[in-house]
Amino acid sequence: MKLNLTKTLYALSNALDTVQKEMGGISNAHGKHVAVLSYLIGEGLGYDNVKLNDLVGLAILHDNAFTEYVREEYNNGELLDYEELKNESVSKCVREGFLKEARHNVVGEDNIRLIPFSTDVKNVILYHHENANGTGPLGIKEADTPEMAQIIHIADIFDVMFDIKIMDKNLLDKAIDRIKTFEGSLFSKKMVQSFIKYITYEDIEHMQNIGEIPFLNERLTTYEKDYTDDEIKNICEFFGKIIDYKSSTTKNHSLGVAKKCMEMADYYHFNKEKRIRFYFAGAFHDIGKLMVTNDILEKPGSLTSIEYNRIKNHAYWTYKLLSDIPNIEDIRDWASRHHEKLNGSGYPFGLKEADLSFEDKLLAVIDIYQALIEKRSYKKEFNEYDTFAILRQMVKDNFIDGRIVNDLIKVYKK
Repeated sequence: MKLNLTKTLYALSNALDTVQKEMGGISNAHGKHVAVLSYLIGEGLGYDNVKLNDLVGLAILHDNAFTEYVREEYNNGELLDYEELKNESVSKCVREGFLKEARHNVVGEDNIRLIPFSTDVKNVILYHHENANGTGPLGIKEADTPEMAQIIHIADIFDVMFDIKIMDKNLLDKAIDRIKTFEGSLFSKKMVQSFIKYITYEDIEHMQNIGEIPFLNERLTTYEKDYTDDEIKNICEFFGKIIDYKSSTTKNHSLGVAKKCMEMADYYHFNKEKRIRFYFAGAFHDIGKLMVTNDILEKPGSLTSIEYNRIKNHAYWTYKLLSDIPNIEDIRDWASRHHEKLNGSGYPFGLKEADLSFEDKLLAVIDIYQALIEKRSYKKEFNEYDTFAILRQMVKDNFIDGRIVNDLIKVYKK
């Protein structure tokens, strides 16, 4: 499947930043700010286009483990044992007082291996909080820290301290003076000098005027690449984890839907290209839920009409977010129409049966089936008998396709 990976990351950066703002209080657009600053430094240092694409992608994803870390850290209200870290050698060298950052970095590094970058990005996320003098979470010094990690580190700290979205010329001058004081401690001499040389107010002001992604689109040439099915599945797994970890009630839902999309695609003998595209749609169908606050997603009781309308917006947000990825219009439509009903009572577009493709209707049935067999804050998981009974009733109510329901029952009846 062909995909523009960088533009995929651009498209989803709004959702990632929204989650960080909600769950961590981090300024909105932080990931994109770090991407812009990192790009300017990388460009100044002479990175070629391929390496710049990887640097920008890593900058956008530098906090990719945020939702997963928050969920796991406060498991049942208690911190997890950091000796359970997957990388045992890393857990042993964690410096006292840096346990949170270490967990965040280790999980993020583990996740990022799923993304098929074109250059060697090993340890960039793992070490992006390391200080030049070795006082960071893992005690790694400048000489052993990848340059990309150092770039993201200085860009990250700078935006957290000063927020470039609201920066003026005077504040930039003061901020640079502050950055100079960290030379040799937080940042290497090379990074400080590069930052001073390549981060200009003219560029920051231009970014403020047109937006972070338009700024990057002006400066960076992105490209479409043909990825293997396994690489696409890894990309889907990466984002599926981010989507599902936002709410504890939907853990594994997106990848569960994706898996069943592939299984039903096999049942209907979709061709190879269509199978992986349908899997992609299943994995990303709830990406819009990243734009919905957890007080609504996890509410144990009934939703008010206002809350229900807000949660319904997630399907529109799926459409909106995926619209910015080139050449996946079919995937976007399949993914965003999973709450449409044959009688036109669904959302977000109120489409009727004649307006829906077979794939639209199939993904809708799969999503309902997956949700029924899962435990949620407001319900227990349904058994097979009740699940199939509910699906059959929805057919009678002219909500979903009867042929598809019968076929799905054939595939999943035990």
